[in-house]
Amino acid sequence: MHGMTRDTKFAMAERAVRQQYFGHEHVTLIEPVRGWRSLDLWELWAYRELVLVLTMRDIKVRYKQTVLGAAWAILQPFMSMVVFTIFFGHLANMPSDGFPYPLFVYSALVPWTFFANAIATSSNSLVGSAHLISKVYFPRLIIPLSAVGVGIVDFGIACSILLGMMIYYGVGWSFNLLVTPILLLATMFTALGVGTFLSALTVSYRDFRYVVPFMVQLWMFVTPVVYPASLIPAQWRWLFHLNPMSGLIEGSRAVFLGQAFDFFGLAISAGAAMILFFIGVMFFERFERRFADII
Repeated sequence: MHGMTRDTKFAMAERAVRQQYFGHEHVTLIEPVRGWRSLDLWELWAYRELVLVLTMRDIKVRYKQTVLGAAWAILQPFMSMVVFTIFFGHLANMPSDGFPYPLFVYSALVPWTFFANAIATSSNSLVGSAHLISKVYFPRLIIPLSAVGVGIVDFGIACSILLGMMIYYGVGWSFNLLVTPILLLATMFTALGVGTFLSALTVSYRDFRYVVPFMVQLWMFVTPVVYPASLIPAQWRWLFHLNPMSGLIEGSRAVFLGQAFDFFGLAISAGAAMILFFIGVMFFERFERRFADII
């Protein structure tokens, strides 16, 4: 009994009660799988309504009893744009591929803010939902998944401001905008991979919550948010795009600014994003059975 987890003990106790009162009826015993296991997509699909419920709950909690409400979705990237425009656009004369620097940097801040917030919320999501994990069974991956989904609302609001800025600066809308859902999905996969990995670590080592903000800030400066990828020498650009957010940020600029897509760099970044996703989810699934005992 000493080597059993809490979930296993609950399942065995339930089975004993059923046999005592109902005889030898068919009983489904839920036990944690030991070792590495693959992602069960069918199980996630069966709990799809729970994903929606948790996402809506987090959205309501996020804006409940706030003075500005949904305006925070605009204020965060907008104020970052103002600061970067002053220091990088005017003082450092950072090139912007021929576009007004505020529009250039804001087109990157919209997806980056979504990515950064998704990592921050998903990495702490398991600890914040300890009351659910210790009481009832469901696929634990649903918790960081719903945390990532919360940022879609903010992303949509920020995109509407970006479309207005394009009109203000005389940058026309193009058919590239139709690619926005694909890039958003790729960004979600990247954030989910990193977020699930960090959330599993945060359950065991609570000081990782202090590491995440520093990591995200450092990651931003190795991603072409405040500078164009054209500053990177051509022979090293493939290495630069191993950072999955590099290709996704450049793809976002191509979507909103009507530039040509760098399909080679985007393919490298997309491949790196999928690798991060599978590593993060596999690590999460590997240690999922321990969450209820140590959280």
